[in-house]
Amino acid sequence: MASSLTSRLVHLNPITKHTPTKLNPLKNSSSFYFSLPSSLNSRRRAVIMSSSSSYDKQLVAAKKAASLAARLCQNIQKGLLQSDVQSKSDKSPVTVADYGSQVLVSFVLQKELPSQAFSLVAEEDSGDLRKEESQETLQRITKLVNDTIASDGTYNVSPLTEADVLTIIDCGTSEGGSSGQHWVLDPIDGTKGFLRGDQYAIALGLLDEGKVVLGVLACPNLPLESIRTSSQNTKAGCLFSAQLSCGTYMESLDGSPPVKVQ
Repeated sequence: MASSLTSRLVHLNPITKHTPTKLNPLKNSSSFYFSLPSSLNSRRRAVIMSSSSSYDKQLVAAKKAASLAARLCQNIQKGLLQSDVQSKSDKSPVTVADYGSQVLVSFVLQKELPSQAFSLVAEEDSGDLRKEESQETLQRITKLVNDTIASDGTYNVSPLTEADVLTIIDCGTSEGGSSGQHWVLDPIDGTKGFLRGDQYAIALGLLDEGKVVLGVLACPNLPLESIRTSSQNTKAGCLFSAQLSCGTYMESLDGSPPVKVQ
């Protein structure tokens, strides 16, 4: 769902070694590409492109949200428990990381953009977590989320309660639409890859009046330096971001200077 909507924005894939203008597919993650609909006349296209700077604050918030969610996912994957994995009604897997990632993205966006109406179309809802047999899972998600927020140190807030976590998850049940701004999130794009210890991504995009205007892709298992060099001593974690008419950038999740992808 989220992937199909956000994939209209930017082709956010790792560049090949020594050739920064060439792109290779990233297995188990979304493909994003910049494009304005060809049906738009030139005047309308110019208006849309000239307004792109109005999304600067949203892009900063999106990068912060995806990066914090990636940190949680990295920590969970290091010590993934069998009890951390459940099956949804359609038999697809869902993990505490899916829920925790969605909570953190929703939490950060609302904290960073308090004056803006909030609408999030996301993958998960709280239905299964409200069942009695899921109480231990809910407790674990709540602890993981609070630990991640505390370790970041940005937000001076009281620890979230289990009820808070359920409420924040359900902030992602918006139906979206062609009017106004709507965030679109896949909290873990590639859950099976996550379970294998392979590649996955946190995919987040913003729609404005039905058009994709920015996107962020956090890839916790993709080392930025391995894209550029053959070094084996690199930290994992890439963050790709793009804003309408402003280009696509990549950086490490630990905050290296962004590099423009041509």
